Amino acid sequence: MNHPIRALVFDLDGTLVDSLPDLTEAVNDLMAANGLGPHPESAVSAMVGKGVPVLVQKAFDAHGVIVAGEALAAQVKTYLGFYEPRATRLTRLYPHVAEMVGKLSGAGYRLAVCTNKPTAVSREIVDSLGIGAEIDVVVGGDSGVAAKPAPDMLWLVAERLGLPKEQLLFVGDSANDVASARSADIRVALVRYGYTEVPADELKADFVMDDFRGLPAVLEKLG
Repeated sequence: MNHPIRALVFDLDGTLVDSLPDLTEAVNDLMAANGLGPHPESAVSAMVGKGVPVLVQKAFDAHGVIVAGEALAAQVKTYLGFYEPRATRLTRLYPHVAEMVGKLSGAGYRLAVCTNKPTAVSREIVDSLGIGAEIDVVVGGDSGVAAKPAPDMLWLVAERLGLPKEQLLFVGDSANDVASARSADIRVALVRYGYTEVPADELKADFVMDDFRGLPAVLEKLG
Protein backbone atom coordinates (compact mmCIF):
# COMPACT_ATOMS: atom_id res chain seq x y z
CA MET A 1 0.00 0.00 0.00
CA ASN A 2 1.32 3.47 -0.90
CA HIS A 3 0.81 5.60 2.21
CA PRO A 4 0.29 9.34 1.61
CA ILE A 5 2.97 11.65 2.97
CA ARG A 6 1.70 13.86 5.78
CA ALA A 7 5.02 15.05 7.23
CA LEU A 8 8.46 16.01 5.98
CA VAL A 9 11.49 15.55 8.21
CA PHE A 10 14.59 17.56 7.38
CA ASP A 11 18.22 17.04 8.20
CA LEU A 12 19.74 20.35 9.30
CA ASP A 13 23.40 20.88 8.34
CA GLY A 14 23.87 20.61 4.60
CA THR A 15 20.13 20.31 3.94
CA LEU A 16 18.22 23.21 5.49
CA VAL A 17 21.24 25.33 6.39
CA ASP A 18 24.78 26.02 5.28
CA SER A 19 26.44 26.05 8.69
CA LEU A 20 29.94 25.22 7.50
CA PRO A 21 31.48 28.66 8.17
CA ASP A 22 30.40 28.61 11.84
CA LEU A 23 31.33 24.94 12.27
CA THR A 24 34.77 25.52 10.76
CA GLU A 25 35.52 28.51 12.97
CA ALA A 26 34.58 26.54 16.10
CA VAL A 27 36.63 23.52 15.02
CA ASN A 28 39.64 25.71 14.38
CA ASP A 29 39.26 27.48 17.73
CA LEU A 30 39.37 24.02 19.31
CA MET A 31 42.43 23.07 17.29
CA ALA A 32 44.19 26.31 18.30
CA ALA A 33 43.35 25.68 21.95
CA ASN A 34 45.21 22.37 21.59
CA GLY A 35 48.20 23.81 19.74
CA LEU A 36 47.11 22.34 16.40
CA GLY A 37 46.73 23.93 12.98
CA PRO A 38 43.43 24.92 11.34
CA HIS A 39 41.37 22.85 8.92
CA PRO A 40 39.90 24.30 5.70
CA GLU A 41 36.13 24.30 5.22
CA SER A 42 36.45 21.51 2.65
CA ALA A 43 37.99 19.24 5.27
CA VAL A 44 35.45 20.12 7.96
CA SER A 45 32.64 19.43 5.50
CA ALA A 46 33.70 15.79 5.37
CA MET A 47 33.65 15.59 9.19
CA VAL A 48 30.04 16.77 9.60
CA GLY A 49 26.94 14.60 9.90
CA LYS A 50 27.48 11.99 12.58
CA GLY A 51 27.25 14.18 15.65
CA VAL A 52 29.57 16.42 17.63
CA PRO A 53 31.76 13.68 19.17
CA VAL A 54 32.54 12.26 15.72
CA LEU A 55 33.23 15.75 14.34
CA VAL A 56 35.66 16.50 17.16
CA GLN A 57 37.30 13.11 16.91
CA LYS A 58 37.81 13.47 13.15
CA ALA A 59 39.29 16.94 13.61
CA PHE A 60 41.95 15.51 15.91
CA ASP A 61 42.41 12.39 13.77
CA ALA A 62 43.31 14.60 10.82
CA HIS A 63 46.32 15.80 12.84
CA GLY A 64 47.22 12.27 13.88
CA VAL A 65 46.06 12.92 17.45
CA ILE A 66 43.90 10.28 19.10
CA VAL A 67 41.32 11.38 21.68
CA ALA A 68 38.85 9.00 23.29
CA GLY A 69 36.82 8.38 26.43
CA GLU A 70 36.91 11.16 29.02
CA ALA A 71 39.42 13.16 26.98
CA LEU A 72 37.04 13.19 24.02
CA ALA A 73 34.12 14.17 26.23
CA ALA A 74 36.16 17.10 27.56
CA GLN A 75 37.08 18.23 24.05
CA VAL A 76 33.43 17.99 22.96
CA LYS A 77 32.44 20.24 25.84
CA THR A 78 35.14 22.75 24.86
CA TYR A 79 34.05 22.65 21.22
CA LEU A 80 30.42 23.33 22.13
CA GLY A 81 31.61 26.27 24.21
CA PHE A 82 33.16 27.71 21.07
CA TYR A 83 30.34 26.76 18.70
CA GLU A 84 27.05 27.41 20.47
CA PRO A 85 27.52 31.18 21.03
CA ARG A 86 28.25 31.65 17.31
CA ALA A 87 25.92 29.00 15.84
CA THR A 88 23.78 31.57 14.00
CA ARG A 89 26.43 34.15 13.13
CA LEU A 90 27.34 32.98 9.62
CA THR A 91 24.85 30.12 9.16
CA ARG A 92 22.28 30.71 6.43
CA LEU A 93 19.33 28.89 4.87
CA TYR A 94 20.02 27.38 1.48
CA PRO A 95 18.23 29.01 -1.46
CA HIS A 96 14.50 28.21 -1.78
CA VAL A 97 14.28 26.60 1.68
CA ALA A 98 12.27 29.37 3.37
CA GLU A 99 9.84 29.66 0.46
CA MET A 100 9.21 25.92 0.26
CA VAL A 101 8.94 25.42 4.02
CA GLY A 102 6.26 28.10 4.08
CA LYS A 103 4.37 26.52 1.19
CA LEU A 104 4.50 23.03 2.68
CA SER A 105 3.32 24.23 6.07
CA GLY A 106 0.55 26.24 4.43
CA ALA A 107 -0.52 23.13 2.50
CA GLY A 108 -1.01 21.25 5.77
CA TYR A 109 2.15 19.17 5.97
CA ARG A 110 3.73 18.66 9.39
CA LEU A 111 7.42 19.61 9.41
CA ALA A 112 10.26 18.42 11.62
CA VAL A 113 14.04 18.50 11.95
CA CYS A 114 16.09 15.40 12.72
CA THR A 115 19.78 16.16 13.27
CA ASN A 116 22.71 14.76 15.21
CA LYS A 117 23.43 18.33 16.37
CA PRO A 118 22.21 19.10 19.92
CA THR A 119 18.50 19.94 20.11
CA ALA A 120 18.60 23.39 21.73
CA VAL A 121 21.08 24.92 19.30
CA SER A 122 19.22 23.31 16.38
CA ARG A 123 15.97 24.94 17.49
CA GLU A 124 17.84 28.23 17.97
CA ILE A 125 19.11 28.06 14.39
CA VAL A 126 15.73 27.45 12.74
CA ASP A 127 14.11 30.10 14.93
CA SER A 128 16.79 32.69 14.15
CA LEU A 129 16.51 32.04 10.41
CA GLY A 130 12.76 32.62 10.36
CA ILE A 131 11.37 29.10 9.83
CA GLY A 132 10.94 28.03 13.44
CA ALA A 133 7.19 28.67 13.48
CA GLU A 134 6.71 26.08 10.74
CA ILE A 135 8.88 23.40 12.40
CA ASP A 136 6.66 21.34 14.71
CA VAL A 137 9.33 19.03 16.14
CA VAL A 138 13.12 19.14 16.53
CA VAL A 139 14.90 15.93 17.50
CA GLY A 140 18.62 16.34 18.12
CA GLY A 141 21.49 14.05 18.93
CA ASP A 142 20.98 14.57 22.67
CA SER A 143 17.38 13.30 22.60
CA GLY A 144 18.22 10.13 24.50
CA VAL A 145 18.08 7.67 21.59
CA ALA A 146 20.73 6.31 19.24
CA ALA A 147 21.94 8.90 16.73
CA LYS A 148 21.69 8.62 12.95
CA PRO A 149 22.35 6.36 11.06
CA ALA A 150 20.41 4.31 13.61
CA PRO A 151 16.65 4.48 12.99
CA ASP A 152 15.72 5.63 16.49
CA MET A 153 15.73 9.39 15.95
CA LEU A 154 13.40 9.17 12.96
CA TRP A 155 11.08 6.90 14.89
CA LEU A 156 11.10 9.43 17.74
CA VAL A 157 10.13 12.16 15.28
CA ALA A 158 7.19 10.03 14.07
CA GLU A 159 6.12 9.44 17.67
CA ARG A 160 6.24 13.14 18.53
CA LEU A 161 4.33 14.05 15.40
CA GLY A 162 1.74 11.40 16.21
CA LEU A 163 2.06 9.83 12.76
CA PRO A 164 3.01 6.38 11.48
CA LYS A 165 6.48 6.27 9.95
CA GLU A 166 4.94 5.34 6.59
CA GLN A 167 3.57 8.89 6.34
CA LEU A 168 6.98 10.54 6.71
CA LEU A 169 9.44 11.62 4.03
CA PHE A 170 13.00 12.28 5.19
CA VAL A 171 14.97 14.94 3.31
CA GLY A 172 18.75 14.94 3.68
CA ASP A 173 22.06 15.35 1.89
CA SER A 174 24.33 12.44 2.79
CA ALA A 175 24.94 8.71 3.00
CA ASN A 176 24.27 8.94 6.72
CA ASP A 177 20.77 10.26 6.01
CA VAL A 178 20.03 7.51 3.51
CA ALA A 179 21.27 4.86 5.95
CA SER A 180 19.10 6.27 8.73
CA ALA A 181 16.01 6.36 6.52
CA ARG A 182 16.60 2.83 5.24
CA SER A 183 17.04 1.45 8.74
CA ALA A 184 13.87 3.25 9.86
CA ASP A 185 11.94 2.05 6.75
CA ILE A 186 11.14 5.65 5.81
CA ARG A 187 11.29 7.06 2.29
CA VAL A 188 14.14 9.49 1.62
CA ALA A 189 14.93 12.31 -0.79
CA LEU A 190 18.35 13.95 -1.12
CA VAL A 191 19.44 17.39 -2.26
CA ARG A 192 22.46 17.56 -4.55
CA TYR A 193 24.21 20.26 -2.52
CA GLY A 194 25.35 19.69 1.05
CA TYR A 195 28.15 17.98 2.92
CA THR A 196 28.63 14.66 1.20
CA GLU A 197 31.84 13.27 -0.26
CA VAL A 198 29.84 10.86 -2.44
CA PRO A 199 27.53 12.50 -5.02
CA ALA A 200 23.88 12.33 -4.01
CA ASP A 201 22.95 10.51 -7.21
CA GLU A 202 25.18 7.60 -6.16
CA LEU A 203 23.65 7.14 -2.69
CA LYS A 204 20.55 5.20 -3.78
CA ALA A 205 17.95 7.47 -2.24
CA ASP A 206 14.34 7.20 -3.40
CA PHE A 207 14.57 10.67 -4.94
CA VAL A 208 17.33 13.19 -5.68
CA MET A 209 16.65 16.91 -6.20
CA ASP A 210 18.74 19.92 -7.17
CA ASP A 211 17.15 21.88 -4.33
CA PHE A 212 13.92 22.27 -2.35
CA ARG A 213 11.99 23.34 -5.43
CA GLY A 214 11.95 19.65 -6.33
CA LEU A 215 9.82 18.68 -3.33
CA PRO A 216 6.38 19.24 -4.93
CA ALA A 217 7.26 16.83 -7.74
CA VAL A 218 8.49 14.24 -5.21
CA LEU A 219 5.30 14.57 -3.17
CA GLU A 220 3.19 14.26 -6.31
CA LYS A 221 4.97 11.01 -7.22
CA LEU A 222 4.26 9.71 -3.72
CA GLY A 223 0.57 10.43 -4.13
